[in-house]
Amino acid sequence: MPERLKKTLVMLKECVVMSLDNIMGNRVRSFLTILGILIGVMAVIALITTVSGFSGSLSDSFVFMGAGTLSVSVTGSDLKTGMNADDLRTLEEMDEVDGIMPRVTMRCRVARGGKYKNNVSASGNSMYYFLRNTEAVSRGRILNYIDEENRSRVCLISSALVDEFFYGVDPIGETIYLNALTFQVVGLLSANTTASVADMMSGSVDIMIPYTTALKLNNESLVTNFTVALADGTASETASSALEEKMDALFSYEEDCFTITKMSSIEDTMNSILSMVSTLLAGIASIALLVGGIGIMNMMLTTVTERTMEIGLKKALGAIPWQIQIQFLMESFLLSMIGGLLGVVLGLGLSLALSRVMGTAFRISYGAIALGVGFSAAVGILFGWAPARKASRLNPIDALRSM
Repeated sequence: MPERLKKTLVMLKECVVMSLDNIMGNRVRSFLTILGILIGVMAVIALITTVSGFSGSLSDSFVFMGAGTLSVSVTGSDLKTGMNADDLRTLEEMDEVDGIMPRVTMRCRVARGGKYKNNVSASGNSMYYFLRNTEAVSRGRILNYIDEENRSRVCLISSALVDEFFYGVDPIGETIYLNALTFQVVGLLSANTTASVADMMSGSVDIMIPYTTALKLNNESLVTNFTVALADGTASETASSALEEKMDALFSYEEDCFTITKMSSIEDTMNSILSMVSTLLAGIASIALLVGGIGIMNMMLTTVTERTMEIGLKKALGAIPWQIQIQFLMESFLLSMIGGLLGVVLGLGLSLALSRVMGTAFRISYGAIALGVGFSAAVGILFGWAPARKASRLNPIDALRSM
């Protein structure tokens, strides 16, 4: 190892030791200075990691609901306001289509045994929905084709309704009232079951019934919202074009009667919005880092003033300006990095707690960690530069006069 490099490494080691001694020697002041950086990094890590976890959970929900599907919303025309059963069968017969999942959403009043609950989220679904989403039902049976044909008053309920209306009782086979009509419980829904994008945004569905029954409860006969499951190997663009042609024919080629949405487009839009929100939150949290940087500069300027005699003595013994500058820069850098590393640990802990409260996945964002640590290092160097430069420019004679 070259002698010059060896001396430089020894000097850096001594600078680190002296910086740590000075930080420990002014514990209260150092803690308050570190606190600003810690809060800033913790906020950046917690916010970005939480948003990242929420984004991941949202993407998983889209994959669960929308992999290989198209979402269709019908506005209708003066002559045809929706899709009847024959129209849906016509679409099911297309080569590009594997199946159709009509959906009818509603809010209802649920009652049993003297208890009731208003504004409960209910969804009408077809048998194909359950064949495609095999994990939607945790116990009991699915809604089948006979239920659809007969508009049967059968339902699947969530665990929340089980706890509220069937505490200590097996709900399978029991009855419950929906809008004052008797329904038989035939199964239990799995946790976080969703039937549509709207349901996913507003929360889990509490009750599922046959879509034909839901139409009857809503005094409707036509379906205006449904999901098209694509046949294996069919590209969404190809299927979308074929579906549009078929539906144009069903609506006599009138314009603006329906909208076909690819789930991938919705996912891309949501990810774009979440990315913007994450960037905005990180920018707001970074303000705390700038405040912490100002605190570091203030402390280092105070340190330079207090150690004027030490600086003068070192210069008198032969220390050159860049060596003095490195020593103070090292102290500023260590202060910032200590706060940054503690902020990363606390930020991840806070994000984990928030994720559990929100019920979303906890996913470590290594980009956020790199941003927090990198920003901490940059703040330590930038805000420590001016005090270090001031220290290196002190006149040794003036400094020694303060002895």
